[in-house]
Amino acid sequence: MTARIGVITFPGSLDDGDAQRAIRLAGAEPVALWHGSHDLAGVDALVLPGGVINPDALRLEPRAIDFVRAFAESGKPIAAICHGPWTLINAEAVKGRKMTSWPSLKCDLKNAGAEWVDQEVVVDQGLVTSRKPDDLPAFCAKMIEEFSEGPHSGRARGYRRDTQDHSHPPM
Repeated sequence: MTARIGVITFPGSLDDGDAQRAIRLAGAEPVALWHGSHDLAGVDALVLPGGVINPDALRLEPRAIDFVRAFAESGKPIAAICHGPWTLINAEAVKGRKMTSWPSLKCDLKNAGAEWVDQEVVVDQGLVTSRKPDDLPAFCAKMIEEFSEGPHSGRARGYRRDTQDHSHPPM
């Protein structure tokens, strides 16, 4: 059975063609997802493309955030490059995770509880992140490696979404 890899994009944006080519070369099927309107059960892994416009639009779309949050909670592998981790921040899926991104997201990721590092590619329990287009060869290779491993049982358990109510400070 061919693995189905979701590439989540916002209508009108460009797809991450490099990721889709890498997915096809690995013998898997890329599936374009439009703001979380597809069934999680039919997708084995998820790619959050980079650039600024697509991730910025996605992080403001509640259905996309809910989809990414549910996917992160499932333990299925996720790959995000450049500004792609913005969507993971809004989905509350980065706390306690070691990650990289485009340098301008460093503070955003740290403020959301991630450990940010400046490396070509970082893997943390099935979450693959990379910084920029120059990192695509390493990112795509590591993405395919992680996706071929399938769900990471430690990932779902290690998901560190902050569920406490912080609207009222403790007395």
